[in-house]
Amino acid sequence: MLKFALIGLGVMGKNHYRALQNVAGVQIAALCDPFCKENFAHKIYTDLDEMLESENLDAAVIATPTSLHKEAALKCMQKGLNLLIEKPVCANAADAQILLEEAKRRDIKVAVGHVERFNPAIVALKKELENEEIYSVQITRNAPFPQRITDVGILADLAVHDIDLIRFLSGKEIKSADIKSSRKIHAKFEDNAVLSFELEGEITALIATSWLAHRRKRMVEVACKGAVYEADLLNQSLVKFSEFDASACKMQNIFVKRTDPLTSELEDFVRLLSGEQSSGASIEDSLKTLKIIESAS
Repeated sequence: MLKFALIGLGVMGKNHYRALQNVAGVQIAALCDPFCKENFAHKIYTDLDEMLESENLDAAVIATPTSLHKEAALKCMQKGLNLLIEKPVCANAADAQILLEEAKRRDIKVAVGHVERFNPAIVALKKELENEEIYSVQITRNAPFPQRITDVGILADLAVHDIDLIRFLSGKEIKSADIKSSRKIHAKFEDNAVLSFELEGEITALIATSWLAHRRKRMVEVACKGAVYEADLLNQSLVKFSEFDASACKMQNIFVKRTDPLTSELEDFVRLLSGEQSSGASIEDSLKTLKIIESAS
């Protein structure tokens, strides 16, 4: 039984707490949050150093605000803990590089919480694309402004999901990027953006993301040589369009096995710890995403 700690009990921390209780082979040994006033069924520490000294742990999930990831991760690595760190791995590429080097030096296994890789619609789409020649990828991700997000803008909070998905789905690296963004209602950071990319193999990609919307929307459209796929990440559905002519096409609903993405991500992390192949994002993946954002800013 792997003993896990959960660091950070905000919105994502509570989601991880719920999901961890469904993961076989995992025991929640301790929680840590200096500001939490709620009651949980497990012991809560207000000081990370005290928890790390007091508990015999195998791994930790870091779900603190992004700006605190680096400090928490380094302290956990010094104790030899394997880590699942919420995305992005750090607030900037320089800090991510420090974590990467420390993880390699100490032989620490680290996954980064790009949970959309485990959205059932993406899992089904990834399988469909195995034998397809991809032409282009378009992703739309909109949501009403989240008041709780104060330490990063929409690029680091939402666009990182989709930059990662473009690389994950296509299996290609991004060669060039152009990012346009603006701040309309956020106090400090950008709250809407359009990102365009050129990938290896002359694949083009476009991301439109906004906190100015009246409702949530998460759509991925992939145009291939013989088909177009539309994945709805909120409804967890996938539709394939093919056999095009001037006025019609064939529409096929692709089977999507419904699962909880966060539970699937945590299960994948457990497999990583046991030496099995992982579908999750690595520090290197998150670092590439951060470099893309920073290079275009």
